[in-house]
Amino acid sequence: MLRGGGGGGGKPLSRGSRIAVAVAVGVALGCVCAFLYPDGLFRPSASALQWSSHVDSTACESSGRVTNLKSQLASLERKNAELRRQINELSMKLQLAGQGKDETLYKAGPFGTVKALRTNPTVIPDESVNPRLAKILEEVAVKKELIVALANSNVRGMLEVWFSNIKRVGIPNFLVVALDDNIESFCKSKGVPVYRRDPDEGIDNIAKTGGNHAVSGLKFRVLREFLQLGYSILLSDIDIIFLRNPFDHLYRDSDVESMSDGHNNMTAYGFNDVFDEPSMGWARYAHTMRIWVYNSGFFYIRPTIPSIELLDRVSDRLAHEKAWDQAVFNEELFIPSRPGYEGLHASRRTMDIYLFMNSKVLFKTVRKDAQLKKLKPVIVHLNYHPDKLDRMKAVVEFYVNRKQDALQRFPDGSE
Repeated sequence: MLRGGGGGGGKPLSRGSRIAVAVAVGVALGCVCAFLYPDGLFRPSASALQWSSHVDSTACESSGRVTNLKSQLASLERKNAELRRQINELSMKLQLAGQGKDETLYKAGPFGTVKALRTNPTVIPDESVNPRLAKILEEVAVKKELIVALANSNVRGMLEVWFSNIKRVGIPNFLVVALDDNIESFCKSKGVPVYRRDPDEGIDNIAKTGGNHAVSGLKFRVLREFLQLGYSILLSDIDIIFLRNPFDHLYRDSDVESMSDGHNNMTAYGFNDVFDEPSMGWARYAHTMRIWVYNSGFFYIRPTIPSIELLDRVSDRLAHEKAWDQAVFNEELFIPSRPGYEGLHASRRTMDIYLFMNSKVLFKTVRKDAQLKKLKPVIVHLNYHPDKLDRMKAVVEFYVNRKQDALQRFPDGSE
């Protein structure tokens, strides 16, 4: 019960009056707050609003960020692979620069872990040596590689079989170096990539009238420009049938990767041959190492300094000696350094004789073996037989048209 204060008395307020006063006071306070705080007493801070916006947008952007991160990761992996390649190449150049110097470039690791550098670095391409050829190679080559063959009008029939099978297999990167006008026109009429060299009296006289061996010797001079332009070349004679793409079966770890004239594992890959001289008594047996020669009509050569030196050496010897190009090719590759002579420092690899097959392997062994007949080689080279065109067609009949008796009418050799 309320009573008046001070010197006088007063009447107590009724319940309804008290409610009316409370409402009036509340309305008055509300008006004051509305005037002083138009956005409300508990308006969220700017940071709180930003956080709410960030949370909402993150949900929308998460998938895009994941995709972007994956793309960045793939790009970094490619850059890392390229850096590793550059490190390997620079390491090789460092090793080459240090040859002959009295300094240690590397420390040997633990037993069984030491491996020499396997692959020589490629040369820096120099398009100035032949801009016209450079333009042709840019259009024809795949991954800086291509098949190259030299041909003149004397071998037109075999040439057609040669490029017809390359086309059938679906090999796009091949080129014919035409040694006369007729072959150039013939290739163009058949839609075959062709290159005609600029006039060169020293080469043209042999190219127009020379036989197989004479023309074969020219390839070492012609190929030099291809290597200088930075291309790896699979050199092919035209007495070869292509059954699969050879670029799928190369190792590319050597300066020269060549097919062998050997006819079995022993002759192709090397063996310990014992020479017996009874007059020596206790020392009558002398151990020797033998390997049958590489075939200079089918080899893969990388654009390295040792490879170019090989071509120069062979070309120079053939220009001054009456010699077979294949014999000179092998002598330069295999004969070691000795007093008064420095051998070629080139790496080499022998191709699989059942994938890169010579005609001795085919006619003497494979066609008579039920299991080996089931294998499909990459190429067959009719190098051991003079009736080349006839046997080339028979090889196509056997491997492509599946005629099992197509090879039977031929003798093992050339008798």
